[in-house]
Amino acid sequence: MRLNLLLTLSLLSGAALAQTTPNPILFVTQVPVPIDFATIGSTFANHEADMGSVYRGGDLWIRYPNGQLRNLTAEAGFGMNGFQGANAIAVRDPHVHWNGTKAVFSMVVGAPPQQFQVLSFRWQLYEITGLGQGQTVSITPVANQPTGFNNVSPAYLSDGSIVFTSDRPRNGAAHLYPQHDEYESTASTSGLWRLDPASGALKLLDHSPSGDFDPFVDSYGRLLFTRWDHLQRDQQADSGSFGNFDWASEDANAAIVAGITEPFPEPRIAAPGSTVNGHRFNNFFPWQVAQDGTAAEFLNHLGRHELHSYFDRAFNNDANLVEFISETSGRTNPNPIENLFQMVEDPTQPGRYVGIDAPEFNTHAAGQLVRLVATPSTNPDDVQIEYLTPRSTYGTTPGPTHSGHYRNPLVLSDGSIVVAHAPEQGGVTNLGTNAAPIPNYRFRLKLMTTGSGGFLTAGANLTAGINETVNWWSPDIAVSYTGELWELSPVEVRVRPVPPSLAEPTLGAPEQQAFASAGVSEATFRRYLRQQGLGVLSVRNNTHRDKADRQQPFRLRVPGGVQTSPGSGTLYDIVHFQAVQGDQVRGIGGTASPTPGRRVVPRFLHDTAATSQNLPNPGGPQGSAPIFSDGSTAMFVPTRRALSWQTTAADGTPVVRERFWLTVQPGEIRACDGCHGINRSGQAAQPPATNSPLALVALVQQWSAARGGLMFADGLE
Repeated sequence: MRLNLLLTLSLLSGAALAQTTPNPILFVTQVPVPIDFATIGSTFANHEADMGSVYRGGDLWIRYPNGQLRNLTAEAGFGMNGFQGANAIAVRDPHVHWNGTKAVFSMVVGAPPQQFQVLSFRWQLYEITGLGQGQTVSITPVANQPTGFNNVSPAYLSDGSIVFTSDRPRNGAAHLYPQHDEYESTASTSGLWRLDPASGALKLLDHSPSGDFDPFVDSYGRLLFTRWDHLQRDQQADSGSFGNFDWASEDANAAIVAGITEPFPEPRIAAPGSTVNGHRFNNFFPWQVAQDGTAAEFLNHLGRHELHSYFDRAFNNDANLVEFISETSGRTNPNPIENLFQMVEDPTQPGRYVGIDAPEFNTHAAGQLVRLVATPSTNPDDVQIEYLTPRSTYGTTPGPTHSGHYRNPLVLSDGSIVVAHAPEQGGVTNLGTNAAPIPNYRFRLKLMTTGSGGFLTAGANLTAGINETVNWWSPDIAVSYTGELWELSPVEVRVRPVPPSLAEPTLGAPEQQAFASAGVSEATFRRYLRQQGLGVLSVRNNTHRDKADRQQPFRLRVPGGVQTSPGSGTLYDIVHFQAVQGDQVRGIGGTASPTPGRRVVPRFLHDTAATSQNLPNPGGPQGSAPIFSDGSTAMFVPTRRALSWQTTAADGTPVVRERFWLTVQPGEIRACDGCHGINRSGQAAQPPATNSPLALVALVQQWSAARGGLMFADGLE
C-alpha cells in the first residue's frame, strides 16, 4: 500500500517523465528539517540520528531514464507510512559500486513508539542489490561495521572495501565518545575509516578533530574528501564559558587538571600591543590521501593561498609580512571560495571536479555551484575556480542574480549536471511551528541549464514531487509533517572503470640516499615502524618557503648553517622543530557533571614510544627535535592521531607555524622538501630542496646503533 501510493504520486507529471537521463539515478528523500545547526544536511555535526537531528519518513529511490520511479527501501520492507515508530527509517549517502550492480548507503532504523521515550539510534551501513528494472531488491547490513556508533558517507574503494566517516573514537574507547569538534564543541565524526567487510579489518585513515565529509575515490585512485579545519585556540575556553576544563590524559581514570593549558602562544584575536596577530580560520577545503591513508595533504597541495580570499599575517612588527588579499596576491585564480562541500568528479573529464561553496550556517550546506580542474600533474598555482552559478548564490542576500541555493551536484556521463535545488534565496527558517514544521527550503532534483550571463541555473524537475504525511514523537512533543520531501544525494547507476589502488608513494631520491648513507635498509626500518605503530616526519630544508607565502616569516636562518634571506629586514633564526599531537583531553560542561566525551586539543608531543627514540635536543622545548645545518629535521611520531608542528627560535618561540592537522600511518615516512612546501619557486627564487637530509641520516643511524648496528642495507638483520 505504501509503495503503490508513493509511486502513483510520483508519476503524475508528464513533464518529469520527459526528462531523460543516460542512466538510472539513485537518490534519497528526506522529511525536511527546518533547523540548520547539527542536523541532517548541516555543514558539520550532521551525522547524529536522534529525532531532533533527522526526521524519519524518507527512502532510497531510483529513477530510470524514462522517468519511472521505484521506492527501493519500501520494496525491501523498510520504513512505514503515517506514524513513525519502531520500523521508521531515514536514508542518506548512496554510492554505486564500480560494477553498477549494487550500492552502499547509510540508514537509521527506529523512532520512539511513545511519548517521552529517549532511545538511542545510530546510522549504519547497508548494501543494496536488484537495481535493474524488474529485479528483486535486497538490502542487507554491511558486515563487521562498528556498532553503537554512527557510520555515514560510505564509498567503495578500488578493492571493493568501504571507506566511510564514523563517530567511533579514534581508539574505540567508550569514555571518549563522542568526540567534540574544535569550534562549537559539537559532536563530530572522528575521521575516515576503512572497512573490509569480509575480514572485519578496520583502519583509521585520517584522524580529524572536527570531522571529515563526503569521501570518494577519483579516476586516479586518490581518496578525496572535505575536512573541517580550524586548528586554533579554544574559543569557548578563551571566553570562559561552557565550563571547559582539562583531563590529565586520555585515560578513563585520568585526573582533572586545574585551569586550561593552551600550547599556542597566538590568541584567536590579537591582544592590544602584541606583536603576534590573532590566528583564527574556519574552512572546509578538499583533501586527498592514498587509499591506505598515507600521503595526506590538501588536494594537489592546494591551500588558503590558492583558494581563500583573506587571512592575516603572523606578526605585525615585520614589514616583510603582509595580509593575504586574493585580489592583490598575483595568483592565477581570481575566484576565491570560502568552503568546498559535496565534491564529485566529472566522468567526462578525469580530474575535473564540481562542488558547492556554501556558508557554514543558515543554508543547509547549499550555495554556489563551482568547478575546478586538479589532475595529479596540475601545479596548485595553476588550479582555478570556475563559478558555474553567480557568486550571489553563495550567500543569503536576495537579489536579481540570485537563483536559489544548490547542493549535491552530480555530473552525469553525458556531461549534464543534476543538483538538489531550493529556490529560496534567504537563510533557513521554519515558517511553521516545532509541532508542525514548514520549511522554507524545498530541495528538488533538477537538471541544470544555461541561463543569463552564461551561468547555469536550475531547470526541469526530475520527479513530479514526492509527498508524504508523517508524524512522530520528538520525543516529548507530537510532530506532524505533510508535504513534499527533500530530494537529495543523486548518484548515477552505471559501470565505471576501477581506479588504481594507490598506496604510499616511493621515497624521493634524497631520502633514499639518506638510508644508503646510514647503511640501513629502508624496508627493515619500515617494518619496525609498522610493528611499533610509529611513523617518521622528515623535512629537507625548513628555511625554504613558497613564493606566495608572505604571511609568515620567510627570511630564515639555521645558526651556523643554511639560510634563505631574500631582501632585507628581520632575519629569523630557527633552531628547533616542535611537534604537537591531538589529545582528546578537553572536557566541557563543568567538572561536577561533565558532558560525555571530550574535545581534541593540541599537546606538545609526548608519546613515549616516539619521543624516547628521537634525537637528543638539549635545551629544546617539549616535543622537539634539532634542526640540522642543512635545514633538515627528522623525528619519530605517533600514528593514526592528528599531528601538527612549528619551527621555533632557540628559546622556543614559534617562528613558522603549521596550523593544520595531519595523520601519519604506521610505517609511513612522511617527507617534504620544506616548511609548507614550494609550488614552483621559493621566496629566493629557489626550486624545491633536493638535499639528502642530514637529520634523517642521523635519526636512522641512532636507531640502528640502538639495535647493535646490524641493520644492513640489504635488509638482513
